[in-house]
Amino acid sequence: MYNILICDDEKDIVNALKIYLYDANYTIYEAFNGKEALEVIRKHDIHLVLLDIMMPEMDGIQTMLKIRETSNVPIILLTAKSEDSDKVLGLTVGADDYITKPFNPIEVSARVRSQLRRYMQLGGGNVKPDVLRVGGIELDDKEKAVTLDGEPVALTPTEYDILKLLMQNPGQVFSPREIYQKIWNDLPYGSENTVAVHIRHLREKLEINPAEPRYLKVVWGQGYKCEKNI
Repeated sequence: MYNILICDDEKDIVNALKIYLYDANYTIYEAFNGKEALEVIRKHDIHLVLLDIMMPEMDGIQTMLKIRETSNVPIILLTAKSEDSDKVLGLTVGADDYITKPFNPIEVSARVRSQLRRYMQLGGGNVKPDVLRVGGIELDDKEKAVTLDGEPVALTPTEYDILKLLMQNPGQVFSPREIYQKIWNDLPYGSENTVAVHIRHLREKLEINPAEPRYLKVVWGQGYKCEKNI
């Protein structure tokens, strides 16, 4: 049983999220401002927080900073599309993820499950040798296995090698020519299309929304990278 706190000053949004997250394994707590959220966390063992940024009395960023003084509970920010700077600030000072309004019910459910798995299964575990982690992706090079939020992902050998290269160098941009040379050990003729196809397949297997990837990013005119701060 997981205890989830939803904090938003708009009651309609709180009610909608409760419907999206209806699950026998979830107990939902409500708060409508930051002070109420802190009081709920003080009284109950909360496993995940959905937290609106723009709220009266105490906004989401201030509330999150107070939570982080005593807890590493996963926090997913609820943001509007116009709040890009707040998203960056939130992720910088302690948020684990964000969801943009209006919400997609499937995405809300997936992101909540993802953060709960990481918190309960991966967050407190010991780091294994030969294991690379970026966000919810874990690559065990000894076992030649990849998991996403604890669930196995079937990759081809080429997809595995490309993912390993990018995860070993988080934040570093590799051109298609560089990726082709390193993975295929060959002259990079026709490399852009070949690499693009494999990146697309990886995104389809690893991203919640392949069209808006969180992990495998394109840097236009330069190449591909694996995001390092997730």
